[in-house]
Amino acid sequence: MKRQAPNSDHQGPTNRQSITLLVSGDVMIGRGIDQVLPQSVNPVLYERYIKNALKYVKLAQYKSGPIPKKISYDYIWGDALIEMQRRNPDIKIINLETAITTSDDYWQQKEIHYRMHPKNIRVLTKANINVCVLGNNHILDWGFDGLRDTLNVLEKNHLLTTGAGLNIETAAKPAIVNTSKGRLLVFSYASTSAGTPTSWKVTEDRPGVNLLEKLDHKTAIKIGRNINSFYQDGDRVVVSIHWGANFGYDIPNDQQAFARHLIDTGLVDLIHGHSSHHPKGIEVYNKRLILYGCGDLINDYEGINGHEEYRDDLSLLYFVEMDTSGALNSLIMTPMKIHGFRLQHANHYDTQWIADQLKSKYRKFSISFNTLQDNVLKLLF
Repeated sequence: MKRQAPNSDHQGPTNRQSITLLVSGDVMIGRGIDQVLPQSVNPVLYERYIKNALKYVKLAQYKSGPIPKKISYDYIWGDALIEMQRRNPDIKIINLETAITTSDDYWQQKEIHYRMHPKNIRVLTKANINVCVLGNNHILDWGFDGLRDTLNVLEKNHLLTTGAGLNIETAAKPAIVNTSKGRLLVFSYASTSAGTPTSWKVTEDRPGVNLLEKLDHKTAIKIGRNINSFYQDGDRVVVSIHWGANFGYDIPNDQQAFARHLIDTGLVDLIHGHSSHHPKGIEVYNKRLILYGCGDLINDYEGINGHEEYRDDLSLLYFVEMDTSGALNSLIMTPMKIHGFRLQHANHYDTQWIADQLKSKYRKFSISFNTLQDNVLKLLF
């Protein structure tokens, strides 16, 4: 399958240029973070050990010091806002792993539930986010009503979504971003390997997520056909996938094969993988970028013991520049550190630690990095 424009009068932009995307891993702004935002949902939780979201605030304060009782909407972004302004990406894409709802209809078959009060939506608009991918294992934490609320709030505030919807037709549609440099299509999927319940699979008459039950060539071809039904000549295409375990550096063979199958359709330019709470491997295949796991961008895990060796307090901002064909021009990664529910620039030691982990754990991908000024990493490929 190769790129083919459907029958239309679309001629594409007359002055197409390279385009720069900001892509990130999980943005988890429920639980403790919601409790310090200007409006907060009921803090009750249904977890095995913690029953009140305010406990996560106390844990973070015990580790990192005082957190303002009611933070500003731009607080969590911290130095990331400075970096976004400096890099000035054309489009910003996040994996939103939090329902935006006051629904109390929690999914009883799950233990962990994330939600943020709808009045806190400015925490996303302050960062000028363009696309929220919703194909993940938390977007239905608060039931079908919670999903409906999330979709309504995001649409009302002009944030594009993909990967979940009220029916299979709406969930399968891409987020389409029009820029002066051409269109970008973003498709989103959740894999059962990331703990997404099979009961969340969207159908013709029931809300849910685009669920991947198998990562195989047949599924990749099916996705390619869906992409082709929206594709217009000159489009660049991102496929965002929530897959794999929360911790661990292993990249299963089926994930790598599936990512390559998608690129081999001739339609996909970037694989945006997430689910792991720490950054994972990076591959350049047929001049297209595969991010197997972008890690968490922001979470409320400070003070939680366990898995310290993976440094889930460290995040990356991925600035991906594509040429006019969708091939990778460059990848700049800015390391950030989560401190007091806020993103700060990582120091030189932490920057080198991330680079060393990515190089040593993924030698098979034959990638390396230059450390630029201000502790920024540039991919060498």
